[in-house]
Amino acid sequence: MSLPKAKKAVSEFIDVLEVQKGQVQFCILGSTPLIYEAMSFKGKCQLLAPGRTKTTAERQQVMKHQPVHEFRESVYRLVDPKAPTYLSASCAWFKKAMIGSAIDVPGATKSAMGRLCWVLGESVPLYGLPLLKMDMVRSSDMNRTPDIRTRACVKEWACVITIEFARPQVTEKTVTNLLAWAGMIRGVGGWRPEKGSGQFGQFRLVGPTDPDFQRLFKTCGRKEQEAAMAAPVCYDDESQRLYDYFHDEVTKRELTKETTTTGTARTAVSKRKNAEVLVADAASA
Repeated sequence: MSLPKAKKAVSEFIDVLEVQKGQVQFCILGSTPLIYEAMSFKGKCQLLAPGRTKTTAERQQVMKHQPVHEFRESVYRLVDPKAPTYLSASCAWFKKAMIGSAIDVPGATKSAMGRLCWVLGESVPLYGLPLLKMDMVRSSDMNRTPDIRTRACVKEWACVITIEFARPQVTEKTVTNLLAWAGMIRGVGGWRPEKGSGQFGQFRLVGPTDPDFQRLFKTCGRKEQEAAMAAPVCYDDESQRLYDYFHDEVTKRELTKETTTTGTARTAVSKRKNAEVLVADAASA
């Protein structure tokens, strides 16, 4: 009877394939104004802990909108005071635009670009001065209720992003073509071409020595942006007219409220004095 043969020892080590990564940096210059549309902190709090429904009388006592506050809340900001800018651009904007443009660019697919390339970081500094823009929009309810929305709009803007990608499936040329197409047919921010009707948020790729790119980096940093946020300037004539009307209406209502309050106080004093006279007469009688 033959003895069973001993099994050969199996190696516990495996060969790890080294994944090659490429990296390329792009200087981006806005071709059309960029509209910020971040959700306000108040809106997030309402989603987290909804308050009770206000009555009609309560709603009439306060203004529906606060344009300056909405303007300041609409931007993405860099909280670090040492950051080069106050405004920031979300890196997800550019990746989403690249993925979307893959549908229209031959030789690239949307799913593959989503897996094989990515923009480093969560946000990058954005150079440019924010302006107050007020637009008529329609809500997403069944009646498409109209409303006025106030947002920050940066007429001229620039930023720098870094994109990494997997080699050899993706090359620098593919990434460059996708980003260039994304800037023209997709855009970033609110009312962009991707949505169909707008043309805001378009951009183009430039060199680091481009004169407009350099001008924005030198003259539209954190100090200038904080001053623009503190004292907003309207984007266009329509925004200025709406803002002036709002300011006049607030002033008018405050004066009416003060007059009403004063009149009510005087009436209360008069009634109190009359009551005191009646009491005095009764006591003397």
